[in-house]
Amino acid sequence: MATEKISLYNLADLKNTSDDALPNYLNSLKFKQSHFLTDVRLALGYSAFAIAAACFGWDYKFGFENTKYYTAAAVTVYALLNGFLTFWMSSVEKGTIYQGLTPSGERITIRTTTKKNDPTYYLTAVVENKTGEPQSIEVSKSFASWFDETGHFVVKPFQEFLASAVPAIGKRDPKKVKSVAQDMLGANPELLDAMLAGAGDEGSSTAAETAEKKGKRRKN
Repeated sequence: MATEKISLYNLADLKNTSDDALPNYLNSLKFKQSHFLTDVRLALGYSAFAIAAACFGWDYKFGFENTKYYTAAAVTVYALLNGFLTFWMSSVEKGTIYQGLTPSGERITIRTTTKKNDPTYYLTAVVENKTGEPQSIEVSKSFASWFDETGHFVVKPFQEFLASAVPAIGKRDPKKVKSVAQDMLGANPELLDAMLAGAGDEGSSTAAETAEKKGKRRKN
């Protein structure tokens, strides 16, 4: 369980906490994470910052008139870098929070999103096998499934959600895989009671029928 308590009404905090926990879990299962997308984003951001800092430095030291053409060029490059950074985040990363390889060599990409006023975690996992054929999985679940009423993150239900939803993850951690039937029963205890009661009634009925059949055989 996480030590930091967050607000259950803050979707950004709920998503960020869940997103941060996902790579830790997959890496613990011997997945090999790729940081390429993050490295490119950081390179673009730091490059833009370096240009802005250099522009300020030479303007401070040499004056605007002596460096105005360099400043104009720097502003153009800065705008291009920021434009490409925006494109990279919206069209290339597209909410990707994990990219890497499974222990068996499959390429996996996981993206997550939320919707306004909807406390639901939407997850898309794309798994490419060695032949390059992608398998896309889209699942969603309420944040309440792994955040308790006080706002603390509970690890096990979150890991069970991932292992049950994505076969490539469940293969590495089969003990965390839960079936649909288990989820239904866990969410509806009354259904479990009804099934047990039905099973008991059926068992009693079967026993009575068996005794009746035996009695008829003895009379014959």
